[in-house]
Amino acid sequence: MATSMGPMRPATTSAAAHVPTNYGALSTLVVVFFFWGFIASGNSVFIPFCKHFFHLDQFQSQLVDFAFYTAYYIGALALFAYGAFGGKDLVAKWGYKRSIVYGLLFSALGAAAMIIAVNANAFAGMLAGLFIVALGFSLQQTAAQPFAISLGDPSTGMSRVNLGGGVNSFGTMIGPLVVAFALFGTTAAITDEKIASLSLGKVIVLYTGVGALFIAAAALFFFSKRVPAGVSTEKTENANKALYSLLIMTGLLIIMFVPVFNSYKADPTVLTDLEKHDLETYRMKWLLGALAIVVVTLLLSNMSARKKPEGWGAMQYPQLVLGMLGIFVYVGVEVTIVSNFSELLKQPAFGGYQSSQVAPFISMYWGSLMIGRWTGAISAFDLKQNTKQIMMFVVPLVAFGIIIGVSAISQYDVRPLYYYILCVFVQMLAFYISKDRPARTLLVFAVLGLLAMLIGLFTTGKIAVYSFLSGGLFCSIMWPAIFNLSILGLGKYTTQGSAFLIMMILGGGIIPPIQGKMADYIQSKSSVVGYGIHLSYWVPVLCFAYLAFLGFAVKGILKKQGIDYDAPVEQGELPPLETVPEGVIDTTEKR
Repeated sequence: MATSMGPMRPATTSAAAHVPTNYGALSTLVVVFFFWGFIASGNSVFIPFCKHFFHLDQFQSQLVDFAFYTAYYIGALALFAYGAFGGKDLVAKWGYKRSIVYGLLFSALGAAAMIIAVNANAFAGMLAGLFIVALGFSLQQTAAQPFAISLGDPSTGMSRVNLGGGVNSFGTMIGPLVVAFALFGTTAAITDEKIASLSLGKVIVLYTGVGALFIAAAALFFFSKRVPAGVSTEKTENANKALYSLLIMTGLLIIMFVPVFNSYKADPTVLTDLEKHDLETYRMKWLLGALAIVVVTLLLSNMSARKKPEGWGAMQYPQLVLGMLGIFVYVGVEVTIVSNFSELLKQPAFGGYQSSQVAPFISMYWGSLMIGRWTGAISAFDLKQNTKQIMMFVVPLVAFGIIIGVSAISQYDVRPLYYYILCVFVQMLAFYISKDRPARTLLVFAVLGLLAMLIGLFTTGKIAVYSFLSGGLFCSIMWPAIFNLSILGLGKYTTQGSAFLIMMILGGGIIPPIQGKMADYIQSKSSVVGYGIHLSYWVPVLCFAYLAFLGFAVKGILKKQGIDYDAPVEQGELPPLETVPEGVIDTTEKR
């Protein structure tokens, strides 16, 4: 069969074509996923420590997140640039295994840089160290996502990424407890007073341990004989046009961000209400301009690539370009819901909670991601249908119980969260309707996320709180679903496409500020307390609407290329249309 995207092998439905899962390599890979989550959770201490130790204001402290997200984008762009100029994809050349090892070691260098910066009392050095850590993460994730998909049957690739994400979420959940106990001798909430009394020596010990864990994870992966190299020898075709397009987009984004950063030189304490309103309007215009640049650049690039594919590489595939926007929007909506949630909970109509009382709600939001990913990972195992159905009911309940238990151990009041179990039952129903089909899963969960945000917008009190919280449940499977659908059929462009998708984590640095600025803008025109932050949740509504569109549109796009993962599949068979992209690397375990 041939399509406009290139040749594909004949379709098959024979049981012999079934690709067995390499469980040995997968088990090693998910350990690395755990380390990512566990180590990243140390930022919950790192950010407030920096704010106190370096005497920063709120905006300056947020440069930590900006450095982190920017590093993902720059790192993935650099990987692509190497392939565009050198003619070989660096991750494909090194192989998935070595790429992950090198990424972990690079992150260890970043941890060392942070230790040096703390000793030198240099905040810029700390940001540089965190930037290096995130550059390592960029390389690791560029390799790890397609690697997980390739470790077995492509039709169950989403489940393997879900498994890695679930283990990552577990590491993120228990990481703060371990870090808090190591630094403060308690798992209770970390107050400003505790942060202020934290000695410099303990922070150095913390990041020495972080660096050691990076090195240990690299050694585990490197010396594991169960993990295949995952090397591809295919030469990458010229993709200079795509590179130039992304470089132009990067330059325009810098132009958009400079006025926003310069505007923070204004002291809000000396501004009138009218001046504050004008300032927020000014900032929001530039941020919306940055969003428009990303959307327009990608869509125009794909239009040009489809007319004349030469020089565009992976960007000629519409599923990838729409998926890039999907990752951008997904990361943005996942972060923006929770970033603005604490402020919402402080409003009288939504509970009027104090800052010290919102932690269990934030924990439940991130725990909701774990609930969904654990449930979605069940299909990664060869279970009988009856056993699988039982596990689909038991696993989310166990995960919910663990999250409640962790918050209770941390001495928080978890009683307001008991009835959130009803939202978990809704997610169970969503998994049942989705039936492990990536496009349908994305569509169903996006529609539910959209409905949840609308319910939250038109209600107040506990119903609204639960609705916004459930955004975590419906975001939980977005990453693997979008990633899996986006790189289907890319063949030799798979790792290039993966780098493009990793770049779009940038959405976490653009969409949340847009919602924050919208909240300030609306509030500046209203005397109703909390009006702005509540109505700002129209931003997640628009995000989920696009994700629902993506779930609907990508199925038809892939069918035109002879790929249909949503078709019914018998155990041990592939879908009736071609589903194994050209150039997929054989990573099955050798017996």
